[in-house]
Amino acid sequence: MPNTSARTLRAGDITATFLPGLGMLGSSLRHRGDELLGRVDDIETAAAAGSTCGIPLLHPWANRLDGPRYRVSGREVELDTASPLLHLDAKGLPIHGVPWSRLAWDVMDESGARLEARLGWGSPELLALFPFPHRLELTVSLDPAGLTLATELVAGEDGPVPVSFGFHPYLRLPGLERDAWRLAVPSIRQLVLDGRGIPNGEERAFPGFDGPLGELDFDDGFADLPEHPSFSLQSRGRRISVTLSEGYTHAQVFAPTGQAFVALEPMTAPTNALASGRGLRLVSAGNSFRATFRIGVEDV
Repeated sequence: MPNTSARTLRAGDITATFLPGLGMLGSSLRHRGDELLGRVDDIETAAAAGSTCGIPLLHPWANRLDGPRYRVSGREVELDTASPLLHLDAKGLPIHGVPWSRLAWDVMDESGARLEARLGWGSPELLALFPFPHRLELTVSLDPAGLTLATELVAGEDGPVPVSFGFHPYLRLPGLERDAWRLAVPSIRQLVLDGRGIPNGEERAFPGFDGPLGELDFDDGFADLPEHPSFSLQSRGRRISVTLSEGYTHAQVFAPTGQAFVALEPMTAPTNALASGRGLRLVSAGNSFRATFRIGVEDV
């Protein structure tokens, strides 16, 4: 049986809490007692609604699909949009795969600053949405300077498994108004999106951004990332960074006007990759794929 109790890791001035029975959600990340995660005030309501919050894993696809059908490796999938295992966006598009609250993980090992958990993907309900047997292994490691999340996808013996998962860490700088936050995004390639937030196949140069967030609005996808790209949020002596260490080829920056959070999102494939095939990688039977990112916290 999955262990549903919260697990809290501690290292120096940082604590991190994860919920294995609720999708291995990162439900808290505190630095000197200050909460650095957004949208964690009412996790029970978010779980019931299928909404994202904290640090959720988005699997088997990050962001949205352009409709309820996709085809990969000769397998045609038609999603039941009435399924409780799906969450739809405002335009009725499937978004973020199976809601985190519907996925119970098994804790395999834990210590004061490290947690390992496993999720099997083989039940009929899950295979109806993503017919590729596999398992996920997530290792969370905390140290006095930040949090590292390493995810390994191990393909089953029935054939290749497409890789399109991601994370959606909601970050905030506590005690400060959004006008005081400084956002930094590196110079990279930006995906051109249609009115539904779906990439249309075009890219353009993005010169980078390093300045006050203020009332700016971001909901942008990026590709062709450099080695170990880093995105950050900073103000008045504290910086929170998200660095993609391995496996992540795409990223999303989501900072809607008027909201007290910024989501800096590692992605293993672009939005809609299961349907478009663009940037989609496959893990052959019996092999594995690993992706790692880090949330750093430092005084500046």
